[in-house]
Amino acid sequence: MRRPAAKSKPGPPTRTWRAVCLGALFVALVFVVYVPALRGGFTWDDDAYVTNNLTLRSAGGLARMWGQLTATPQYYPLVFTSFWLEYHLWGLNPLGYHIVNVLLHTLAAMLLWRVLVRLQVPGAWLAAAIFALHPVAVESVAWVTERKNVLSAVFYFAAALAYLRWQDRETTARGANALYLLSLVLFICALFSKTVTASLPAALLLMIWWKRGRVAGRDVWPLAPFFVAGAALALVTSWLERTHVGASGPDWALSVLDRCLIAGRALWFYAGKLVWPANLTFIYPRWHLDPGVWWQWLFPLTAAAVVTLLWSLRERIGRGPLVAVLFFAGTLVPALGFANVYPMRYSFVADHFQYLASAGLIALAAAGLTRIVRPMPFGALVLPLLLAVLTWKQSAIYADTKTLWQDTLAKNPASWMAHNNLGTVLESDGDIEGATSHYEEAIRLKPDHAEAHNNLGNAIYKKGRTEDAIREYREAIRLKPGYATAYSNLGTALGARGRDDEALEQFRASIHLNPSDGLTHYNFGIVLFKTHRTDDAISELQQAVRLLPDYASARINLGIALGSSGRLDEAIAQFQEAVRLKPDFPQARGDLGTALLAKGQVDEAIHQFREAIRLNPDQPGVRNNLSRALELKESPGR
Repeated sequence: MRRPAAKSKPGPPTRTWRAVCLGALFVALVFVVYVPALRGGFTWDDDAYVTNNLTLRSAGGLARMWGQLTATPQYYPLVFTSFWLEYHLWGLNPLGYHIVNVLLHTLAAMLLWRVLVRLQVPGAWLAAAIFALHPVAVESVAWVTERKNVLSAVFYFAAALAYLRWQDRETTARGANALYLLSLVLFICALFSKTVTASLPAALLLMIWWKRGRVAGRDVWPLAPFFVAGAALALVTSWLERTHVGASGPDWALSVLDRCLIAGRALWFYAGKLVWPANLTFIYPRWHLDPGVWWQWLFPLTAAAVVTLLWSLRERIGRGPLVAVLFFAGTLVPALGFANVYPMRYSFVADHFQYLASAGLIALAAAGLTRIVRPMPFGALVLPLLLAVLTWKQSAIYADTKTLWQDTLAKNPASWMAHNNLGTVLESDGDIEGATSHYEEAIRLKPDHAEAHNNLGNAIYKKGRTEDAIREYREAIRLKPGYATAYSNLGTALGARGRDDEALEQFRASIHLNPSDGLTHYNFGIVLFKTHRTDDAISELQQAVRLLPDYASARINLGIALGSSGRLDEAIAQFQEAVRLKPDFPQARGDLGTALLAKGQVDEAIHQFREAIRLNPDQPGVRNNLSRALELKESPGR
């Protein structure tokens, strides 16, 4: 008869309580250093990802973000699903999105700690603290759009932890199978958040080699589904980056030698920012590449020399340093310039590119510090606290878009992208002169910047310089023939000059390039109605209303066009919806009153006329209509 196994004794309650307290303190510290970002709003690209993203509005949008590759800026459906849920919980309040990003970053750091404990890496807690508090992570945490990084890291580290547990076979066969499947599912979730995580199976093989000194076939075969899934989704992302995001053209016309120079320099750049995180910038200067300049080859050659040296010393100092460096470089591969990514247009490096990769060098540094610094943990607390101060300061630049671009230009005054984007912020604030100045500087720095020409056209159009604006729009189209927005803006400017046939031609070109632009359909409809093509105008304005259901002006003009065709009931419905959307819009009230009067609904028409006059007393036409309605009401034959 077998004797029952002895029951393990629970650990001391004080140890558990201490762990809980330390964990709570850790979470609180991370939140404290990100307080400046939590107070901030949305910034660059957050419009495409959140504020103007129509797929977040409905269940149909949720289905499209999963079933249609081009429904969102990139095919990361789990990221957009998280945004969808938040939109339906707290709308467009940026605080909620920032809190979730900080929570995910904190969770990623905790999972990294558990992975390093599982791997028996010294100083695992210190590595997690550095990862959580290092200022190079600020761009990934404080920028809502970079939900991609923090969410994918959570799934990446969770998948690694599950796989390592499965590999150790610490459970029953059924439990082991469940752990393997869990790891695979978590890995696919990581890919659906950001495909830079495709490096996980290679990283796991590195861990195996580090522990055993060899990799056998039985280590590779279980990872085959991981490699297949990672390669498939990485190819999808690469294709979308070129065809949907726009990472193609002269700015990406780089030779093989150019790309090698980028890769070598980027590796040292990222390692340098981890060691000395000074002057962190949202957009770094784009390096001038010249394979004929000898010193530029020092970056890739010395990087290769470091790997060679660590390989030759692996028996003396251990395989750990080599594995850490290979993890760092391998995870960075998608951002080293070998594949086209859109940010390469203005810079070859960005802080958020190294978010996941940084864990390798951080773990190596923490392990070294743990062995060097005595006593522990006091000595090693100095570094995380110093990093926390730097992170607090860095997160403050994400307070709003204007602050972000001003900080960028203070550190990188030659950034044409920052000049252009600061110009758009100033223009939206009503500072047309300031915006014009920045657009002109962006064009001086980069004469072929089509977007800056288009934006300059918008600014000077508002200043009444319509012919100059037309020239800027035409230049934008010359530089970028597929630029739908420039065609639309050119159509609007031509229409303002009475050149209606030319305007209609530009609107048709814009809609051909981008059929889903509601504002272009709206402006097209206005010019069609102006040129007495009423049926066509109604069709375009209906498209505008479908694409921009909350745009009151589109409903008003659709109502006017419907009314001119005798479709009064439909016109009244559009005016009523415009009033519901914008109750303080006097034109909507006045037009609704006119349509109601034509239908014989005199009392309701009088009410709408009076409301319109209350909102804007200077409306002689509405006053005349009100007088006529009052006369009708008093007439004996009514």
